Amino acid sequence: MKKVLITGAGSYIGTAFEKWIASQDYSIATETLDMRGEAWREHDFHGFDAVFHVAGMAHADVGRVTEEQKQLYYRVNCDLALECAEKAKKEGVSQFIYMSSIIVYGESAGIGRQKVITRDTLPAPANFYGDSKLKAEEGLRGLEDDSFGVVILRPPMIYGKGSKGNYPLLAKMAVKFPFFPRENNQRSMLYIGNLCRFLQLMIQNGERGTFYPQNAEYVQTGNMVAAIALEHGKKVRLTRIFHPALLLLGKLGGKPGGLVNKAFGSMVYEQTMSEYREEYRMYGFEESIRLTES
Repeated sequence: MKKVLITGAGSYIGTAFEKWIASQDYSIATETLDMRGEAWREHDFHGFDAVFHVAGMAHADVGRVTEEQKQLYYRVNCDLALECAEKAKKEGVSQFIYMSSIIVYGESAGIGRQKVITRDTLPAPANFYGDSKLKAEEGLRGLEDDSFGVVILRPPMIYGKGSKGNYPLLAKMAVKFPFFPRENNQRSMLYIGNLCRFLQLMIQNGERGTFYPQNAEYVQTGNMVAAIALEHGKKVRLTRIFHPALLLLGKLGGKPGGLVNKAFGSMVYEQTMSEYREEYRMYGFEESIRLTES
């Protein structure tokens, strides 16, 4: 029986993984530790085989953040992760799993352009959020040795029932609007069930290294909205009529342009980067939407 300590109480991913393990017949036991405040420092890490660190700050409105708030991102996403990893290593934990993000490669390409990330693509964070994640990665790699392995996950947008971020916004649009833009974009995405399966394999196999889990299929934003609407008995008509206005907004930049490019721009991992020696993509796109909206 492997024991896993999930550091970060109440997180969407941590809670989903805890429920996943509880519902499966795997030889893994989990415990969750609240990282708020200082009490976590007194918790005994001895006896745990792995620490899954999900405590962090995300979804930053980068245009409306003070310098003090930026520093908080570094303290939580980077400094706290390193302190936790150092404690784990000192107390005999053999594996540390860190949730990074595709955001370390910067923003999406603008409408009409492609952005394909390969193993040769160098990280280039566009803001403090991505940089705080990358700084944590660099520090964690420095802690590795023969007895302490680090797993860094750089997933794309994660979605599933109860998820936060951009997916709920798309879901609201899907049930409200009869029309939605059709843009020929591509996005790498990751359903929470596929992520949980991947995490389970990382722990069972005692992996170390940097990984890029994603769904087997790329997703077009309009097609996702249409699929969500269909699950609610509605039909969304996809149209190119909005293309000139969206293209103009994307070129103008600023917050509106950033939102347009984030929603309708392209950003994908080259598919072979996400392959693993055991299959983890248990859910296809249509099934994942059905489970999310059920």
